Amino acid sequence: MFHKTRWGAVFLAPVLTVALAATPAHAADYERVLNGTFDSVKAPWWSSANTPSTLDLGRLCADVPAGTVNVWDSMIGQNDIPLEAGRPYTLRFTASATRDVSLHAVLQLPTAPFTTTLNKTAAVTTTPKAFQFTGTSTTANLHAQLSFQQGGAAQPFTLCLDDVSLTGGAIPPGGGRDFGSPVRTNQYGYAIHGPKKASIVDASAGPVEWRLRDSSGAVVKTGRTHVQGTDAASGDHVHIADFSSVHRAGTGYTLAVGTATSYPFAIADNPYTALSKDTLGYFYDVRSGTPIEATYAGDAYARPAGHAGVAPDKGDTDVPCLPGTCDYSLDVQGGWYDAGDQGKYVVNGALAAWQLMDSYERSRGQGDAAGLRDGLLSIPENHNGVPDVLDESRWEMAFLLSMQVPAGEPLAGMVHHKVHDLAWSALPTQPDQDSQPRYLHPPSTAATLNLAAAGAQCARVWARYDSAFAHTCLTAAETAWKAALAHPDVYAPSSDSVGGGAYADTEVSDEFSWAATELYAATHERAYLSHIDTRITSAGFSWRDTGALADLTVVRLPSRFPAHMVVAARKRVLAVADGFVRDERSQGYPNPDLPTDGAYVWGSNSITANNSMVIATAYDITHRSNYRSAALESLDYLLGRNALNQSFVTGYGTQASHNQHNRIWAHQIDPKLPSPPPGSLAGGPDSALQDPVAQQNLVGCAPATCYIDDIYSYSTNEVAINWNSAFAWVAAFAAAASAR
Repeated sequence: MFHKTRWGAVFLAPVLTVALAATPAHAADYERVLNGTFDSVKAPWWSSANTPSTLDLGRLCADVPAGTVNVWDSMIGQNDIPLEAGRPYTLRFTASATRDVSLHAVLQLPTAPFTTTLNKTAAVTTTPKAFQFTGTSTTANLHAQLSFQQGGAAQPFTLCLDDVSLTGGAIPPGGGRDFGSPVRTNQYGYAIHGPKKASIVDASAGPVEWRLRDSSGAVVKTGRTHVQGTDAASGDHVHIADFSSVHRAGTGYTLAVGTATSYPFAIADNPYTALSKDTLGYFYDVRSGTPIEATYAGDAYARPAGHAGVAPDKGDTDVPCLPGTCDYSLDVQGGWYDAGDQGKYVVNGALAAWQLMDSYERSRGQGDAAGLRDGLLSIPENHNGVPDVLDESRWEMAFLLSMQVPAGEPLAGMVHHKVHDLAWSALPTQPDQDSQPRYLHPPSTAATLNLAAAGAQCARVWARYDSAFAHTCLTAAETAWKAALAHPDVYAPSSDSVGGGAYADTEVSDEFSWAATELYAATHERAYLSHIDTRITSAGFSWRDTGALADLTVVRLPSRFPAHMVVAARKRVLAVADGFVRDERSQGYPNPDLPTDGAYVWGSNSITANNSMVIATAYDITHRSNYRSAALESLDYLLGRNALNQSFVTGYGTQASHNQHNRIWAHQIDPKLPSPPPGSLAGGPDSALQDPVAQQNLVGCAPATCYIDDIYSYSTNEVAINWNSAFAWVAAFAAAASAR
């Protein structure tokens, strides 16, 4: 799954924490600059807004303005340069200009205290000339900035750079990483009546002894490991310790193998109750268009309403279309901010809302209506007679409904693909301080069918609580369906990715099938049946690939579909779930995602959660304990039993992600801001290393370890509503399954 977001300005971040090894002889050859030859692309280099730059014959050339005051008023630069304290760094580059000028080559921290490694003046002429400067760093930091500063010019000129190189340091790119103890557990907690396993990195060919200790250090259980073997995704040789027979509740348990000890964890009657609440509570914290009140979110997370039309933000109350695409504007307040940016996207939002509503439908179908009860969450709507999970999903549904093209317009009934800023806002930016203009982006068939699907589901779940809202949802869904039939090939362009993600999708047969399934379940109109033609496969589902959701809806609501459809869908769901269980069991770490090409993708943790949702659905169908165990073990993976020894969930575990890429929660950049709230799921390993921080620090990583808990690593450490909705679904399942 591909997501989006780029950061804006760069600020100080945490220091490098890895230990330094002895300096190898070739340390000076460690390259610290990305793309210094400018052969085909400019990224990740940037230039000041007043200094437009472009590639020219394999050089980066920038138009430097006249009339600025300070040397730093006009810059070309690259961020996220890793530095080690006490190490020399050598900068080499070739430069020329359209007239003789001086520039400053600067390597420093980009915010206070602006610790500088080198600041040298270069006399640049019209003939390309090579320069070399050396300085020694006095600080360790992953986010230094290399800049070429040429402000204060009396006359404009063009500067061209080429062959930029910065070498030095003792730690090779991607090196120096320490994953801690080789004993990896769920760092949060195991259920008393559930599986309790650990993964141990150990080269031994035969079983080794493990010891389970309580909080006092007393050994309460011993055993010998099962040798799992080499785990392809991590390269680790893994053993499995199984202590499921321990049923004594307590905190501070640890598992020891030899001299190595795990992080502490709990064994509890139902450790997933709090997790379920927090994963759902995440959605209140990302609401748009309303104040986030301390009464509900806590003092640290309280903030003014975002994009409510109060200066300096432009608001979502009267948003125009991108110039040249339509001549009207819409009130699209509300909804959830999608991810690290503050855009709102129909295809992602509809899936997230669907998963919350499906979690509610599941709880009712499994006789657990109290599990997602009214009053569960700390939100303004609690204790209103409606389950809180529906109240929260309604906040997004109301936004989705507002994105529909009005009657009388050429594409009436279609749905705008997204709304977001004209350009990428800086990191961090609070929503009420976002001064970027906002625009509606053109409608798409995919977005239209997403509204049709989620709207039909909305009509079902709200019928017993608010018949008027249910009717509104169904009317919008049916209108969207007809519009999609009339305009089946209106696609969002992949190039529309400035200021927000593209979410491009040019294959919409899956959306047609999913929407038809939801509409048939809501209306029983047989005309929809002929459009239900997708099947769940081992590929699972995502925001782009929704065909599997048709089968999941059929097995969720068997009484609403023809018997032959139910039988066939059940068979397919069980077959796919069996495959996911096999994938989980075949690996050293319990991940139900086993990529066929071995590569982890952007948002890989959401695939883990989505696949776990399929496994849990198989449990609902059969009540076979192996499905329940596999679903619970997938939570073990997300909570620390993985190759990184990292809990990907804020607030859950000793080594828990807390620097996720987000413009609102940015404690890593500004200590006055909070880290993400408890229950926020990080995107997870991404083999493609699609951001500069990952490219600088994860070179050569095994696929399962291509992750860094850094706010600037948007490709490995972003948050997103459809990732948390999948995680919330599985956490609610685990809480219900552990309560029995």
